[in-house]
Amino acid sequence: MTYTSLEQLPLALSAEDVAQVLGISRANAYTLMHSKGFPTIKIGKRMTVPKDKLIEWIGKQMTA
Repeated sequence: MTYTSLEQLPLALSAEDVAQVLGISRANAYTLMHSKGFPTIKIGKRMTVPKDKLIEWIGKQMTA
């Protein structure tokens, strides 16, 4: 699915969603999701990113 606004994003984003939002490859999204400080939640083997935490993380990157 293609998202055109933040409101359309699901509450929990997959690596594919993160890649689309940030304009990066899926492989880079997985690398980012494994990095320290990135707001990833593990549910079993599945990794997701809460929408609000991703938006917050992006804001912090802009001010860093």
